[in-house]
Amino acid sequence: MRRTAEHVHVVADGELIAAHPRRYGRDQLICDPWHYLPVLEKKPGALRNGAPFVAWDLPHPIQLVRDRILKQPKGDRAFVELLMLAGEAGLDALTVACELALECGIVSAPIVMNELRRLIAPHLPAAAIAVPDGIALTMEPLANCQRYDYLLGSTNVH
Repeated sequence: MRRTAEHVHVVADGELIAAHPRRYGRDQLICDPWHYLPVLEKKPGALRNGAPFVAWDLPHPIQLVRDRILKQPKGDRAFVELLMLAGEAGLDALTVACELALECGIVSAPIVMNELRRLIAPHLPAAAIAVPDGIALTMEPLANCQRYDYLLGSTNVH
């Protein structure tokens, strides 16, 4: 650990792994929650009461999504997965993904994850499928919407 008048630098194997502004005073606990993501991955329940996460000042859309997801079964683990993706994609991308999920009205971790992945890698080209020469469409299928009426139980099918 290296300390200057303004910063504390944590060095491991000659490489800087963390830098924080120095705080003077007694009985202060100062944590950067992002440094504890690996702990959350192993113990997602720490998200609710862990010291680094209790007063975590996340953007408002993320807070709203967090509060809803934590009420769902296995919500701790689901929200931690979102945070892990945000560690790669950035907090701004997670904020936008949360806003999009809130706009659509269905808030769940898979919805937010889907929105986040769309933001990270938009419009990936469809994979080309190699079709053997022996397989070819010989008769074009006809659209028959009455089939759907029959499946829905409508009695007016001809």
